[in-house]
Amino acid sequence: MSISNNFVIEMNHVSKDFKVLNRHEGLKGSLKDLFSRDYRILTAVNDISISINKGEIVGYLGPNGAGKSTTIKMMSGVLEPSRGEILVNGNVPYSNRTKNAENIGVVFGQRSQLWWALPLIESFKVLKDIYMIPDKEYNDITELYRSLVDIDPLLHKPVRQMSLGQRTLSDILAAFLHNPKIVFLDEPTIGLDVSMKAKIRDLIKGLNKEKHTTVILTTHDMGDVDALCQRIVIIDHGKMIYDNDMEHLKTYFGSYRTLRLNLKDVGWKEYLVDESKTDVMSIISDAQKYYTIRDIQLKEIETEEIIKKIYEGGTTA
Repeated sequence: MSISNNFVIEMNHVSKDFKVLNRHEGLKGSLKDLFSRDYRILTAVNDISISINKGEIVGYLGPNGAGKSTTIKMMSGVLEPSRGEILVNGNVPYSNRTKNAENIGVVFGQRSQLWWALPLIESFKVLKDIYMIPDKEYNDITELYRSLVDIDPLLHKPVRQMSLGQRTLSDILAAFLHNPKIVFLDEPTIGLDVSMKAKIRDLIKGLNKEKHTTVILTTHDMGDVDALCQRIVIIDHGKMIYDNDMEHLKTYFGSYRTLRLNLKDVGWKEYLVDESKTDVMSIISDAQKYYTIRDIQLKEIETEEIIKKIYEGGTTA
């Protein structure tokens, strides 16, 4: 398998299977399970091929259980695929996990890579030693951090005293510290308020622009997708069902509008309307036969609705 100079990640017909025990109920069933060979094969990732360019921010999306985390673990070298090939920065990630780790950064959910009792600056110094970051590179990246976000109040604050948003921001800074070629971000803004979400999105965009770092983002927050991603990949039940840029997606759904009607004694009702097939005025006229309409809102379809439609099999765009 060859890799282009522009591709930092290539997956070629990659699948991952897990053996799952068919469990039995009750105490007798539990004892039986101890010696059981009654397994079934669960395919978590099913024949995925993808090439990701240097510097891209790619949204890797799908419902819970779709296979996103399994794919990320294979890309990061934690899991080995059952079939197919993966190259990350020209290397097989699971064959040499140490070398692969030198060129990637990872932020997984709420699992911090920082030292809980230490001030942030001490965690940075430990990571500097671990990754053998030269003094000049370390000073340059910390100055870049200062230009993107106000980190000085955090540097001498123990991680255990930080808010969730401050810890998430600090974890992202730590993931970029050794100038990795790829950073994997798993739900980076989950549980954060609107202000902190905006700050973290600006930070990710700034680091991507300055360092040309490839970012793979998994999220359920469509605000993250709209703000950060030039391209999205969607998987469901382990299979890839969409891979294209955001503009293509929105163009494909250009005839869709969201119609909201405020109906007396009912409240707001929402309709997803394909104007190539259904006239908006006909929906309003039908509603008027049964209700008094107090207000009408018509707006472009939101990314969240587009993704939902794709999950439901509404397109193979």
